[in-house]
Amino acid sequence: MTRHKNRHDKIWYLIYSRPGQETVARQQLERQGYTTYLPMVLNARRRNGRRRYVREPLFPRYLFIRLDQVTDNWAPIRSTIGVSTLVRFGMEPAPVSDSLIAAIRARENSDGLHEIRSELSEGSTVRVLDGPMMGLEGIFLSRSGEQRAMVLLELMGKLARVQLDVDAIEAING
Repeated sequence: MTRHKNRHDKIWYLIYSRPGQETVARQQLERQGYTTYLPMVLNARRRNGRRRYVREPLFPRYLFIRLDQVTDNWAPIRSTIGVSTLVRFGMEPAPVSDSLIAAIRARENSDGLHEIRSELSEGSTVRVLDGPMMGLEGIFLSRSGEQRAMVLLELMGKLARVQLDVDAIEAING
């Protein structure tokens, strides 16, 4: 039996933040007493030829807020620092189901992070990120040490096994 929400239930809604201000918006909303949720991800980024892992929002420019349609004051939300607007369908704020929030939270690790970076697995397609073979795509064969990987690349019309630095390749999704 489906339970219908009454007007006094707290429901999740979606906030659209100003560019790069998801965390600021979350902090400012929580300072005002609102319950928010900003899913974060650990993403691999390249900087100065090295791979670094950076915490960033799972959904850039979006965060969730839990509100009651009757008892919560919605007026200050839009003028909160970092907030652009409350996402709406027509004139109504767009509700987000509890089950969606639960599914997102279920994928977090013990640090509260989603790990999006693609893990290298045998047979996965990879791209070379730097060095003389930069831009080539190949097949990941195996790790050959902690920082090295064996990759099958097509070089001059022939398949060749090449040993590369793990930081010099990335898995290609899809």
